[in-house]
Amino acid sequence: MKQYDVIVIGTGAGNIILDYALEKGLKAAQIEKGKFGGTCLNKGCIPTKVMVTAADMIRQARNAEEIGVDIGSAKINWDKLKNRVWKKIDGNQYIHDVYTNMRGLDVYKGEAYFTAPKTLKVRYTDGSRSEEIAADKIFIAAGAETNVPEIEGLEQTGYLTSEKLFGNMFPEKPFKELIILGGGPIGCEFAHFFSAADTKVKIVQRNVRLLPKEDYDISMELQKAMQDFGVEMHFGVNTVKVQYKDGKKIVTLSEKETGKAYEISGDEILVAPGVRAATKALNLEVTDIKTDAKGNIITNEFLETTEENVWAIGDVNGNRNFRHVANHEADVVSHNLFFADGPADYRWVDYDLTPAVTYTYPQVAHVGLNKEEAERRGYDVAVGMHYFYETAKGYALGFSPRSSLKPFIKVIAEKKTGKLLGAHIIGPEASVLIQPFINLMSAGENVIKPVNPDVGSELTKKLRAEKLTRYLDPHYASTIKETMIPHPSLQEATMWTQYYLKY
Repeated sequence: MKQYDVIVIGTGAGNIILDYALEKGLKAAQIEKGKFGGTCLNKGCIPTKVMVTAADMIRQARNAEEIGVDIGSAKINWDKLKNRVWKKIDGNQYIHDVYTNMRGLDVYKGEAYFTAPKTLKVRYTDGSRSEEIAADKIFIAAGAETNVPEIEGLEQTGYLTSEKLFGNMFPEKPFKELIILGGGPIGCEFAHFFSAADTKVKIVQRNVRLLPKEDYDISMELQKAMQDFGVEMHFGVNTVKVQYKDGKKIVTLSEKETGKAYEISGDEILVAPGVRAATKALNLEVTDIKTDAKGNIITNEFLETTEENVWAIGDVNGNRNFRHVANHEADVVSHNLFFADGPADYRWVDYDLTPAVTYTYPQVAHVGLNKEEAERRGYDVAVGMHYFYETAKGYALGFSPRSSLKPFIKVIAEKKTGKLLGAHIIGPEASVLIQPFINLMSAGENVIKPVNPDVGSELTKKLRAEKLTRYLDPHYASTIKETMIPHPSLQEATMWTQYYLKY
C-alpha cells in the first residue's frame, strides 16, 4: 500500500486544496477520471457562458431599435461560436500538464473507489487497477452528473445532456426543434441560447413555473421573456414516454393535475432536470462516510464527513451546486488545515449567504431569503422593489413602463431593524448588481451556524458550543477572499486582485 499525506479526488475545486497542501510540502495524490479542471470548466458553466453571451448579443441587437440604433439582422455564426466553445474546453489541457509535472504529487488517471476506510484504489480506463493507496487526509471533490430520470423509451430513443453536448455530440448546426426536460437554471440557460439561434425550444417542467427556487415575481418575469423569445413551455407535467417516430423524437406528457396526456415533438431532447452527486462509483459502503437519500455525501459547516479526516466539497455534498460554492468550501478547508492560527481562527461556510445567478436574458440573481422564506423563519418582513425603467440608466437602456420586459430589484429586510435578509434581481448585469448585497450581508460579526449538527468532530462540537465568531471588516482586502462571488461573473476580476496585494 502506498501512503500519502493527502489524497484529492477530483480536479475542479479540489485543486485549491491540493495546491495549498503541496505548498506546505505534503506528499499528495490526485485522482481524476475525466478531463482535468472539473465539471465547470469542461461541461458546465464556462462553455455554457460562452454560448449564452453570444445569445445575449443577439437579444441586445434585436432590441437596439428601442434606443435608436439600427443594426439589421443579427445571427449567430455557428461555426465560429462552436470553435470558441471548443477552444476554451481544449485549452484546459494545460491543467493536466501542470499537475503531472509537479514535484511531490502522483497523478492517477482513472476512477477512484474505496476498498476500506481511508483506503482507495483507482480503476483505469483499460480496466486495470492501481495498488491500494491511503492518506492521513482525504478530500472528495468528485463533482456531479446530470440526473437522468427513468423514462420509458428514453435510452432507446437517445438524448443529450450537458456531458454529451460538450463531449462528442455538439451539433453541427442549430436544431430546428429542441425539447428541454427541466425548467431550472440549466434548462433555462440552454433555452435562452438555442432560441436565440432560431431553434424552436419546448421546455417541459414538472413544477408550475420556471426557476422554482427563485422569487415568484422573478420567475414570472423570466417566463414573459421566454414567451417573447418564442419558447414553448409546458408546466405541471410528468414525462411519461419517449419514442422515435417519422423522423422526430416524440415525448408523451401527462398533466399532473388532470392526468390528461398529450404529445410534443422535436429533433432532439436535452435532459436538464438538475444534477446528482457522483458518489455511486466511490463504493462508500465500505467506509464510515454517510450519504443522504439522494446520494449526497453528508457534511457540516467545516466540510467534515462522518468519517474522521475525510472532507467533501462541491457538488458531491449537494449543499449548493455552484462552482463558487465549491471554491469557497475549498478555501475554508484549506485555511483551517494549513493556515489558521488555531481553532479560534477557523472559518466555516454559511450557506444562507450563497449567491445564485442564472445566465438567461435577462440575467437572474439572488442572495439570501425571499419574502416567503423569511416569513417562514419568523421574520416580520419589509419589501422594497424598484423597476429599472424608473431610473435614468434604465431609460437609457431602453426600458419603459410600456416595455414587454420590466427588469427590477427586490430587497427583503426585517421590518423592525432594517437588517438585510435577501436581494433578488432580474435584469442586465444582475450577476454584478447582486455583489454589493452579498458583501453587505457577509460583512461584520458572523456567528457559526451548524450544518447537520450530528456531524462533527469533538473539536467541532466544542466550537459550536462556544459559538465561534468571525468578524469580517469591510475595510480590509482580506474580506474579499471570505465573501462568495458568483461564478463566472465579472466580479471575479475583483476577487483576483487580492492575490497581487502585498500586505
